Amino acid sequence: MDENQEATTPGRKGNLTGSARKLKDNAADWHNLILKWDRLNDEGSTIATKIVNYRISEKSVKEPDVIEEAGSSVAASERRVSQSSQELQEECVNLQNIVDKMTHILSKMEKMVSADKGICELEMFQYGAKGRPAPLFQTWSTQQFAEVSSRLYEAYKQELALKQTILQELAHTTNTDLSMVYLSSWLYQPYIEDSTKLLLESLLMETGHRTL
Repeated sequence: MDENQEATTPGRKGNLTGSARKLKDNAADWHNLILKWDRLNDEGSTIATKIVNYRISEKSVKEPDVIEEAGSSVAASERRVSQSSQELQEECVNLQNIVDKMTHILSKMEKMVSADKGICELEMFQYGAKGRPAPLFQTWSTQQFAEVSSRLYEAYKQELALKQTILQELAHTTNTDLSMVYLSSWLYQPYIEDSTKLLLESLLMETGHRTL
């Protein structure tokens, strides 16, 4: 399946029922939500870069190397600073919108974690502490689905907290090196590790969305 294609769930056509269908649907939803997150991350990175560039430009305007005619130069600088400040404010609003959308995605992820835990509780009620005697798909126990969902959720929860910090600090940072750290952190998402991506791939393979 192409990474840019949204996952589909054969179970929705009646191939699967009950817990198996729900878990397979959730796997597809994880894939689709993470795709949306990654698109937002790219958009946010572009916006964050603009914010840093405005701050650098604003700083250079406020600290001109040479002022030929004091009156006209100051007036022109003030106009440029005013325009840059307005554009900076607009991009800050745009970045806030990106973070708001990511927050909404995280809330959906949290609901999927709750759904998987609910399935585990139901099976414990039905089958006892040992759980279902045979796996619903290939090798995973139902508990493993809940554990993977929780680990994915925690990774994106930490990443969102980082992005919220970057949002609050980026426009107020005058240190260029620190701004570069913020930009790099936004783009490369340190809490979304390779192991996190592997978890998603494993989930998709277990449920049949990916094939070897």
